[in-house]
Amino acid sequence: MLAPPPPRLSIEVVFDFVCPWCHLGIARLLRVLAARPDLQAELLWRPFLLNPDIAPGGTPRQDWLARKFGGEERARRLHGAIAELGAAEGIPFRFDLQRRVPSSLDAHRLLRWAGRQVPAATLVSAIFHAFFAEGRDIGQAETLAAIAAAEGLDAEETRRFLAGQGETEWVHLENLRAHRLGINGVPCFLVDGVHAIAGAQEPEVLERLIEVALAD
Repeated sequence: MLAPPPPRLSIEVVFDFVCPWCHLGIARLLRVLAARPDLQAELLWRPFLLNPDIAPGGTPRQDWLARKFGGEERARRLHGAIAELGAAEGIPFRFDLQRRVPSSLDAHRLLRWAGRQVPAATLVSAIFHAFFAEGRDIGQAETLAAIAAAEGLDAEETRRFLAGQGETEWVHLENLRAHRLGINGVPCFLVDGVHAIAGAQEPEVLERLIEVALAD
């Protein structure tokens, strides 16, 4: 007798590349899914712009920290807590290497375009690692082209894409859609269009969410 096909799940991942909680939450989700070969999960990557007004060239990190946290000391405490949680997941957060807070628009554009050619989840992880572990400026086309090339894409073709406006409107529309759905913080995971949960949840919580969705 033929075995029944594995159950299918659609998981929308609403996130931003400059969000450390997104890096942590997505790493946990991918770990949970890797431990469930009995599932056939389709990940749909939905952009969210935490800093929609940031200039294309980004902004100095010190200026951004002063505006967002009121100074570096409060940010250092928060980042220390995130780094501890990341270490437990094998994520080496190095906030000290970051010099600028970049616009994430082009990174989202790249994922939309390149995700049709290479595994999107792998590219997401690579962009996160470049920014949070290596302090690279993911708002720069050269940085994104190098990341894309390391994932098997043509660097020159990537540069040409980033030099244009392809997928820009899509990113802004998806960001607007997220806000209209009432999503004000990321990461947010929406399973089968019904079951939603926000935040960098523990793996056990994500597992329960998946089980609830499967039961329905």
